[in-house]
Amino acid sequence: QVTCIEVVEAYVERIKEVNPLINAVVKDRFEEALQEAQQVDKLLSEGPGDDYLEEKFPLLGVPITVKEAFSLYGMPNTSGLVNRRNVIATSDATVVSRLKQAGAIPLGVTNCSELCMWYESSNRVYGRTNNPYDLQRIVGGSSGGEGSVLAAACSVIGVGSDIGGSIRMPAFFNGVFGHKPTTGVVPNDGQFPDAHGVRTSYLCTGPMCRYAEDLEPVLRVMAGPGVSKLKLNEKVSLEKIKFHCMDHDGGSVFVSPVDKEILEAQKKVVEHLESDLGVRVQRVAIHKMKYSFQIWSAMMSSKDSDGQEAQRFTDLLGDHGKPVWPLWELMKWLVGMSSHTLPAIALGLTEKLVNLNLSGKAKLVSMGKSLQEEMEALLGPDGVLLYPSHPTIAPKHHSPICMPFNFAYTAIFNVLGLPVTQCPLGLGSEGLPLGIQLVAAAYNDHLTLAVAQYLEKAFGGWVLPGKV
Repeated sequence: QVTCIEVVEAYVERIKEVNPLINAVVKDRFEEALQEAQQVDKLLSEGPGDDYLEEKFPLLGVPITVKEAFSLYGMPNTSGLVNRRNVIATSDATVVSRLKQAGAIPLGVTNCSELCMWYESSNRVYGRTNNPYDLQRIVGGSSGGEGSVLAAACSVIGVGSDIGGSIRMPAFFNGVFGHKPTTGVVPNDGQFPDAHGVRTSYLCTGPMCRYAEDLEPVLRVMAGPGVSKLKLNEKVSLEKIKFHCMDHDGGSVFVSPVDKEILEAQKKVVEHLESDLGVRVQRVAIHKMKYSFQIWSAMMSSKDSDGQEAQRFTDLLGDHGKPVWPLWELMKWLVGMSSHTLPAIALGLTEKLVNLNLSGKAKLVSMGKSLQEEMEALLGPDGVLLYPSHPTIAPKHHSPICMPFNFAYTAIFNVLGLPVTQCPLGLGSEGLPLGIQLVAAAYNDHLTLAVAQYLEKAFGGWVLPGKV
């Protein structure tokens, strides 16, 4: 009905219209995208046949955006680090290459937090990204530019990565869908910083979309041959899923209590599942979840099976140069002289504290392994857990520094290696997105994706910002 060039032009115009407000796209490739759209239209006019094209190019002509932490040929690849501001990608990250080969057209790269290790997307290279539902609110991190650009209807598909909730928090704060796949299915190659040591088991690359039905085809392309580990061809019978529900982490002192509106939204999901599907949602209280932040932190800084130490954040801040001294950077920051953000400096300062109590750390790592076994046993081959995406709706800018560990609600599932889909549940009283995490046992991504599509129909999914 429309040409590819018309589609790409429409998205380019949309970005030009709203990006001055949200600052999500930090570098565009509009000219190249329009040329690629012309090639798609030429290919379609030559008519090798729709079936052939659909099989060979499942995402033919679809406009996408890419988190700036991923290599996209000809685009910057700084991850918000000032001393990388001149780094231009000379190749594509594996997932970017696969999406391009499937016919997708990248429009540009989007903002993230400094070194992708904070849940507000702001840095000294590109500045701060704003939430399209309220410009005074955060977009989450580290894939915050993707969350914002999708919510503002500037892109169809986003490429995100997630080591502590970096896909799911932005998807939640911006009212879109985000999927953290089972660990080890989608390759992480070609992003900075890449994971080393134990963190290779916790970092996940995955899709972010406005519509739930787009998650699966994009995940198939991203996973490539790895898709065989998943059961995406299995038909899901929602009535046969064993649903479990947990309202909060049990009351961690490090984390905010869950907002009433988030609890109310989760309650409505439970009521709808029970009345519409005739299932019984089992309430559970998993005691170890109370220590989510401590478990994540200990496991992130532990040695791998070969005894290799986890890479230090202060070394990453120096980016192959001299390691950064966080205390000195803090002094510089106080007088406006540091090229780093306060959250990055704070993370550098706290990094050393984790390794001071080695026996306590070993106990937490052991607790994490035990929690993983408990979760796998609970969920089994047909279970889905409903769990808050975050304890609060999108906070105002800068406020995360007051409650820095609230990301524990998403982070715990990285170290457990479980697939999770963040699903929007409409807007709350302040016009800000609500949502829920859908969690399954390893390699059961098909269950959470199916439930996300079901809840999208029931609760409306993505809502255009500004629509009353």
